[in-house]
Amino acid sequence: MAEASATLRQQQFALARHVRDPQANPPPPDIEDRRLAIYRDLLYNNIESLLSGNFPVIRKTLADAEWHALVRAFLIGHRCRTPLFTEIGREFIRFLETRQQAEAGDPPWLAELAHYEWVELALQISDEPLPPHDPQGDPMQGLPQVSPFAWALAYRWPVQRIGPAYRPSQAPGAPTLLLVRRDGHGDVRFAEISPLVYRLLELLGDSESRTGRQVLTQLAVEAAAADVEAFEREGASMLRHLREEGTLLGTQPG
Repeated sequence: MAEASATLRQQQFALARHVRDPQANPPPPDIEDRRLAIYRDLLYNNIESLLSGNFPVIRKTLADAEWHALVRAFLIGHRCRTPLFTEIGREFIRFLETRQQAEAGDPPWLAELAHYEWVELALQISDEPLPPHDPQGDPMQGLPQVSPFAWALAYRWPVQRIGPAYRPSQAPGAPTLLLVRRDGHGDVRFAEISPLVYRLLELLGDSESRTGRQVLTQLAVEAAAADVEAFEREGASMLRHLREEGTLLGTQPG
């Protein structure tokens, strides 16, 4: 029995290696190639279809040969940490980041564009519970509560512009700063934000014990604002706007 189990295991590994990389791995013996072709096609087509759906801009931007070579390399070289289909996109990003570190010759913006495309699905399917909050709380006097469905993102490349007609070869001097949030209807919205708004959201996310006014005071110091009072008035207006659009849930209770 033990010997039969070991033999079956060897056959399974041989089959898995073959369907992932048929060019480099011979098939298990005594299996008709017509049957093996079914497994090869099912695996590749399912993964390729999932990735095409998760990353439609990348699929359209890369040439067919580039895209299929990338999918095959993902199948051959990446070891996923999870079997969940909804996590394939995240696994693909990890794969692209590893290739970027290894200087595999991919477009330099590819990993960031993949992350940008993945964010929409990630927010759509996120079931993270809302933290306790007071939706009517004063964000200046209270402790602002950032929504878990609002992400401030910084990219080296202008990912929102990249596509078949625009494949930049050099990153701009300034980063691309975006606010991505899921609204009350479940729709994911993207907006470019200024460095000050990005830093404000960063400070609010890092602070659990400072009022909105205290955060704005710190931001005014960092920005070397000439008129701190005017800066805080504009900041208070921005806090109210962020609460109205849902980026801020309100304030922490109590």
